[in-house]
Amino acid sequence: MLDQTALTATYRDHVAWLGREYGRVLSEAGFDGVVIHSGAPKSRSLFDDQFFALRPVPHFHHWLPLETSRSALLIEAGKKPTLFWFNVVDFWEQAKAPESDHFWPSFDVREVKDPARIRELLPAGRRLAFIGEERGDCSLWGLPDAAFNARELLTRLDALRVKKTPYETLCLREANLRAAAGHRAVLDAFRGGECSEFELHLAYLRATSQDDPETPYKNIVALGKNAATLHHVGYGRAKSRAQTLLLDAGAKCLGYDSDITRTAVKGRGAAAAAFGQLATGLETLQQRLCQAATIGRPYEDLHEQAHELLAPLLREVGIAKSSAAELVANGTTRKFLPHGLGHSLGLQTHDVGCRNVQPKTNNPFLRNTTRIEEGQVFTIEPGVYFIDSMLTELRASPAGAAIDWKLVEALTPFGGVRIEDDLVVRAKGCENLTRDYLPDAPELIAG
Repeated sequence: MLDQTALTATYRDHVAWLGREYGRVLSEAGFDGVVIHSGAPKSRSLFDDQFFALRPVPHFHHWLPLETSRSALLIEAGKKPTLFWFNVVDFWEQAKAPESDHFWPSFDVREVKDPARIRELLPAGRRLAFIGEERGDCSLWGLPDAAFNARELLTRLDALRVKKTPYETLCLREANLRAAAGHRAVLDAFRGGECSEFELHLAYLRATSQDDPETPYKNIVALGKNAATLHHVGYGRAKSRAQTLLLDAGAKCLGYDSDITRTAVKGRGAAAAAFGQLATGLETLQQRLCQAATIGRPYEDLHEQAHELLAPLLREVGIAKSSAAELVANGTTRKFLPHGLGHSLGLQTHDVGCRNVQPKTNNPFLRNTTRIEEGQVFTIEPGVYFIDSMLTELRASPAGAAIDWKLVEALTPFGGVRIEDDLVVRAKGCENLTRDYLPDAPELIAG
């Protein structure tokens, strides 16, 4: 449960900090203020009248956790923010009530009933920017096209989201707590016997009290070979005897996301034992990387270290015979770990502001290229996968001669392993927001 006293106090400081920073950024970008639109539900298709659930514009959510359609904030330097709240009674749907009401006193709230009069709400003679999803909304508010999502302004505002305030960290920690309940429920179901991916997905939603559209991202629930598909969301309906489970799933708290991955393996036999060795080795590797995430270090160096640590693990399990240095240099480790080590986390699962510099050419999917600083929140999520297309490329290359293909074929039905925690950078080291609630990874289940 959220501590409401701490929530209220940290939120008050969060809004005060946002006010100061927005004032500075607006001045630097040449604006007197900015209108931030909340967004609107998006059509699922051009050919019917159904809509996806609302996902508020992140810049709007940065200020307040209100999921409201077609509303807007007016932010002007030195003034109390104004919320133009489109609180219209709709007999088709009822707006989702906010989880907490701690934010209302921080805004001048003006309810909007008549969209035709929106242009009259904004102050005259001010240079106002507009942030939103649709250019037509900018026009509706009476602002010129040039005000719409000004690139320089958005870049500066994205930079404000790289470091999290104590309020944001409080929400992120609670999101980890909520997700942990789902992970435990799914693990219990997997441990209990045969089940389908779809059943496990529903068990996660039930345990976290989330509807599917409310999750930070579509849950990745993968049994057996499906764990080799990095974003497996096409859940199997049939009960499975698979020996591995990979669950990558999070939860939300007041707009902030958690992103956690755990892997479990069960059963006996040489292949299960080898895969269990691989999984426990990856756990050690992952924890070393968490400890190595220190202030001042480029995150990409941490990504490179992941490959340097993975190479000896592949040798220990018996997958590869070349030296560790050769396995990194010839690209073998990247065939087993093709994705980036992690990403920034916050209002978006892949949060903004941390990839302003392009990664090295051999790290095309790395989403964080910043130098680690206090206040950043990011994931550490190494993995090892047996992906058919990657293995085909490796087998055809000179490096493939050093691979024990018989062992690889035995491990391929297990799919892969990934372990992921959420970290916040503190002055004296990183705080792991996940391990207080899910301390053990991976789960090895005899059977």
